[in-house]
Amino acid sequence: MLKPGAMLRVFALSGCDTCRAALQALRAAGHEPQVTDLRALPPQDLAAIIAAFGPAALNRASTTWRELADSEKARPMADLLADYPTLIKRPVIAHGDAWHQGWTPQVRAALEL
Repeated sequence: MLKPGAMLRVFALSGCDTCRAALQALRAAGHEPQVTDLRALPPQDLAAIIAAFGPAALNRASTTWRELADSEKARPMADLLADYPTLIKRPVIAHGDAWHQGWTPQVRAALEL
């Protein structure tokens, strides 16, 4: 549920259709999220995303993942996501202490959209 007064942050990529749909729906519902491009993700936010989602933060279905060499895929996840932020499953939505990943019906229900 979106709590009144709590900051709504969305970590997204501008070229991602799913991210654009999430932002459009949030704005249509009267929210103005603070948007952070995943390509310019501060280290503390990357650490928070990894802490919130663990291995699920990594999108193994992405084109970027499929194009990586096995040696790259074997690197520590934090290093891999820092070097290839498009591997982060998106959008990531932070609202107060709650973190959500993706734009699934479950995420929309949790945000009451």
